[in-house]
Amino acid sequence: MVPVTYVFGDSMSDVGNNNYFQLSLARSNYPGPWPWYGIDSVKFGIPPPPPFLSLSMADDDFLVGVNFASGGAGILNDVYFVEYFSFDEQISCFETVKRAMIAKIGKEAAKETVNAAMFQIGLGSNDYINNFLQPFMADGTTYTHDQFIRLLRLYGLGARKVAFNGLPPLGCIPSQRVNYAVQFNAAAKKLLDGMNAKLPGAQMALADCYSVVKELIDHPQRNGFTTSDTSCCGVDTKVGGLCLPDSTPCRDRKAYVFWDAYHTSDAANRVIADRLWAGMTTASAPAPAPRAGAPGPAAVPAPSPSRA
Repeated sequence: MVPVTYVFGDSMSDVGNNNYFQLSLARSNYPGPWPWYGIDSVKFGIPPPPPFLSLSMADDDFLVGVNFASGGAGILNDVYFVEYFSFDEQISCFETVKRAMIAKIGKEAAKETVNAAMFQIGLGSNDYINNFLQPFMADGTTYTHDQFIRLLRLYGLGARKVAFNGLPPLGCIPSQRVNYAVQFNAAAKKLLDGMNAKLPGAQMALADCYSVVKELIDHPQRNGFTTSDTSCCGVDTKVGGLCLPDSTPCRDRKAYVFWDAYHTSDAANRVIADRLWAGMTTASAPAPAPRAGAPGPAAVPAPSPSRA
């Protein structure tokens, strides 16, 4: 038995949704425009849930889990990546999936499936890096720091088992030197604990990404890496940068904690995923392995993506 899994998030979790957006500045497909992203395509032994935009609601593929993540997304809607699914739009996509589930298997079976499913949410970094810390963005001047953690929803749609990825040490990733992550994570944990206490059946937890990534940064050799203070792609890590088509990645990609100025490498992601999964299964009842299998692309109606 494997759980149905729904993934919401940004470029750390996007498995192809942005590839369907012609104007997206945060696409993961290659050979262009970003040929180096996905070069290793580590599967962790199983394929991830398929991207929402690859599915057709006329088929049954969406019944075993869907990935709604979109590169550039944040908890807030105003981020400058031109075309992407905001968190609100990702939830709207999930509503589309749930309606299709009800039509396929009935209301009660759909409710049971969603209640038992695992929801993984990895958002927040873009709200700081590309919003709150950028005074020219509207939400960055409208929202206070503490209000960033008050925009979580999904419970009303049936989500009960939710893993919310805490922020990594933003002040330590190569492009950032200001760290709000500790405050955010503490407030997010308090919020999730409060929701667990008030909402029947809620099992919401904060995945401690901060400690795991911080250890990789502070002790790369201990974890099988050689370099954590610069990126494999050799981009300008002080002001930020992506791995562009003319970049020359490092020879040994497994030796670097960071791929570019923002994203951890596939090798680091394997360590992070293993430790977070182990922490989740230790903290709760024994959990089954993630689902296997991924369908091919097909057309599907979807909410219009965000445009800056």
